[in-house]
Amino acid sequence: MSTSTTSAATTSTTRGRARNLALATWAFAITFWAWAVVGPLAVRYTEQLGLSASQKSLLVATPVLVGAVGRIPVGALTDRYGGRVMLSVLCVASVPPVLLVAWAGERESYALLLVFGFLLGIAGTSFAAGVPFVNAWYEPARRGFATGVFGAGMGGTALSAFFTPRFVEWFGYVTAHVILAVALAVTGAVVWLLARDAPGWTPSTQAVLPKLAAAVRLGVTWQMSFLYAVTFGGFVAFSTYLPTYLKDVYDFDLAGAGTRTAGFAIAAVVARPIGGVLSDRTHPKLVVVTSLAGAAACAVVMALKPAPEIPAGAVVVLMAFFLGLGAGGVFAWVARRAPADRVGAVTGVVGAAGGLGGYFPPLVMGATYDEAAHSYTVGLVLLVLTALLALGYTLWRLPREDRTPPA
Repeated sequence: MSTSTTSAATTSTTRGRARNLALATWAFAITFWAWAVVGPLAVRYTEQLGLSASQKSLLVATPVLVGAVGRIPVGALTDRYGGRVMLSVLCVASVPPVLLVAWAGERESYALLLVFGFLLGIAGTSFAAGVPFVNAWYEPARRGFATGVFGAGMGGTALSAFFTPRFVEWFGYVTAHVILAVALAVTGAVVWLLARDAPGWTPSTQAVLPKLAAAVRLGVTWQMSFLYAVTFGGFVAFSTYLPTYLKDVYDFDLAGAGTRTAGFAIAAVVARPIGGVLSDRTHPKLVVVTSLAGAAACAVVMALKPAPEIPAGAVVVLMAFFLGLGAGGVFAWVARRAPADRVGAVTGVVGAAGGLGGYFPPLVMGATYDEAAHSYTVGLVLLVLTALLALGYTLWRLPREDRTPPA
């Protein structure tokens, strides 16, 4: 093969990587917007329906549940059908729940909001399809970068926090959801038409259930699941519950809380690819340790209720940065240690753990909220203890060297 032919092939591969990484990241972002669409409007629902703190936290957390558990089969199905098919299907499948949530909200039915919010969790499963898709496009030395950039799609929560309440204000409650539904449908079509699975990717012919069982038996699956439940779960919990937290503690209105939540999410979005790149250059363990220590310190400061805007805003942004850094580090670790033919299945299980890590904290925050003092001190102290436990586990129980378990 001539030098010019080789150069052309390399350029084509590079462009293909960039295009598919960009498409996957956007699909992840728009589905995460849909997944998080209830949180920015929780204050509105509370006022309309007269919800208690526990009812409000359950409403916010419900979409997280399906988005978490659903990642397990989605990851295994991605190994079989490929990321292009799964990302397209998930975008389109997220359209009906978004519209049904709008209908339930218009009818002011808490029960229907819970039911359709549960179905909305479908949108949160896109992560398990995207990681193996982009992972296959990049060589091992750059997979931390690839999964980090893709993980920036969790900025969909920032889009949701900032634009959802404003769309409701500008266009009306139902129309805001219709706009999101159209964006999901268009994204699904674009991914179907333009995305391609990596040339070296081959469909897995192994049955889904045995494949999942094999992934669950791997030690790396449980180790990374625990760390991802703390790092990414912490991000999900804060990004969905932060509007409520800011309203309860600092009395911000809907738009003001949404803007500040968007800033939180953007900080995590910026940090996630940094975590991936640093993991490639140093080691994921160092990145994860830094993340957990920083998150614990920030939670301590938040429990002291610093004054707005600068002290409180700075610590919230730092919390997001450390959590995003850790999420990027954990999946760079997954890319190093998971067997190549089980990346999708391992990703599904680890991603599910991350989602479940984001499901329970809002419930705990709602249950431990001190209404008289406008304080979430108990919930934040529990977060500190969890982060310190994960930090100790990472330092003393997880090896720094790379160990790829046999397939």
